[in-house]
Amino acid sequence: MCGIVGYIGSKEAYPIVLNGLRRLEYRGYDSAGIALFDGAQLHLCKTKGKVNALAEKFAAQGVPQAQIGIGHTRWATHGVPNDVNSHPHTSNSGALILVHNGIIENYAALKTVLQQRGYVFHSDTDTEVLVNLIEEVKKTNNVKLGKAVQLALKEVEGAYAIAVFDQSKPNEIVVAKLGSPLAIGVGTDEFFIASDATPFIEFTNQAIYLEDHEMAVLRLGREARVRDLKKDARLDSAIQELSLNVEQIEKGGYEHFMLKEIYEQPRAILDTFRGRLLPEEGIIKLSGLENHMSRFLNAERILIVACGTSWHAGLVAEYIFEEWARIPVEVEYASEFRYRNPIINKNDVVIAISQSGETADTLAAIKLAKSHGALVYGVCNVAGSSIARETDAGSYTHAGPEIGVASTKAFTTQITILTLIALKLAKEKGSISQSVYQQHLYELQQIPQLIEEALASDATIKKIASEMVMAQHALYLGRGYNFPVALEGALKLKEISYIHAEGYPAAEMKHGPIALIDAQMPVVVVAVNSNHYDKVVSNIEEIKARKGRIIAIVTAGDSVVKGLADHVIEVPKTTEASSPLVTTIPLQLLSYHIAVMLGRNVDQPRNLAKSVTVE
Repeated sequence: MCGIVGYIGSKEAYPIVLNGLRRLEYRGYDSAGIALFDGAQLHLCKTKGKVNALAEKFAAQGVPQAQIGIGHTRWATHGVPNDVNSHPHTSNSGALILVHNGIIENYAALKTVLQQRGYVFHSDTDTEVLVNLIEEVKKTNNVKLGKAVQLALKEVEGAYAIAVFDQSKPNEIVVAKLGSPLAIGVGTDEFFIASDATPFIEFTNQAIYLEDHEMAVLRLGREARVRDLKKDARLDSAIQELSLNVEQIEKGGYEHFMLKEIYEQPRAILDTFRGRLLPEEGIIKLSGLENHMSRFLNAERILIVACGTSWHAGLVAEYIFEEWARIPVEVEYASEFRYRNPIINKNDVVIAISQSGETADTLAAIKLAKSHGALVYGVCNVAGSSIARETDAGSYTHAGPEIGVASTKAFTTQITILTLIALKLAKEKGSISQSVYQQHLYELQQIPQLIEEALASDATIKKIASEMVMAQHALYLGRGYNFPVALEGALKLKEISYIHAEGYPAAEMKHGPIALIDAQMPVVVVAVNSNHYDKVVSNIEEIKARKGRIIAIVTAGDSVVKGLADHVIEVPKTTEASSPLVTTIPLQLLSYHIAVMLGRNVDQPRNLAKSVTVE
């Protein structure tokens, strides 16, 4: 949620900051703003709405030549979305300019103190409180901006990623982080600032990722100076080399990022397999797992914590771990886990799943688990992310950048990694035979090709979408491994089309949802060949008897369901355990086409953010 971009150097700041904000639109936002300083005057432009509206407004007032600037996309927390509440915010004197992601929890108390000292506030935001707090500390203690930020943040409770500069000293920007991500791009006598590396990747592949309770003073003519805010100590600025490239974050001819990312899934899974899945040799290589194998093998249980689509991937993993590795698994919403005083033992293993690696609730769950002595294993997509740094070990998914807010390739690559972990554990425990183990390795190797075959049904799916587009509600049903797929399919439809949808285990239909079924209710049923096939066919019969409109996902060649359903979408045959990787594809395409037909903003659905970095 929210996005920060900044630049200081010899280049023109405006196009860098503006294009950077466009790169961060996937994070979700409702207003945007940019501040530029040309050496004599501050130029501030803010607006409710999209970055394109900001660009038009700035162009109308005239864009200055400036070599320092900061920008922001805001997802409203304190104060409604409007021009005044948009960032950047200035201090009462106008000297300090600040952008901020996160929430200052004690802002009301701080605001009262500052008002007693004569400060006047124009917005409803906690951010305006923070910039004035820094100004008050700077003035009262007669210190430089960096020290003022350090002292002020000691008074703050909550989460933040900030970038602030002082008009009186426009050769530096000060940044700091706690709970919200912040990356620093390091060029030749220039610095870039962003919530992730995508805004500056074409300028530099050298980046510093700040840890929690760290700040940095970025001054022209010298290296970045990073400090530990808690210990008040200078730190070495560890520069990482980025492997990201510009082509990965462009649409590549597709109408939307989401569609591009749906079609990238065969490659994404191949990249996730690469160097790890070696079926000819009967080997799975996962160094993070291998380094902690005894903890996994002796675990009393595995707890999976995640949110949203990642939680659905965890549900699929529950079936796989318990069937193959015979280890008890519990799947928890991270947002609930951290608040209910859960029982966590030192012999537990906690697997935390997050596409961005920055999900606030999942990070909090990780810290809670670690405090109880559990081993915490991360599964995420973004190298250098907070979850990658906070966990004891982990595996990256190698899905590549996922820009569309509605996750697609994140889901399938997460399931891929979790499947590899479960298979390797089962092999080590001896809970499956060598022949079954080998069969699953070969089956997994075929998945990218099977997904290609599933994608070939796009024209059929688009036609079905045209008949579903006017629905007000939809029901998604699945059993066993494909129950989580039903949940994920319903979530996708809700997220991007705004049609109400619910996912259920097919057998639960009779315990309530069957009351909703009529001739107007589309029911999407995952009915591939499995141990539950006959039961699912019975459920379809019950729907048909009540005149429900049935859209079925079936195994290629199926004739029984084809005779019952209004529409069928065929997917290639695979094992039941691997089927979620294939059955989810038509559901992604179905939601996509419905949303496009309804004129929705597919990549940036209303009220949603790609990376939920606040509670």
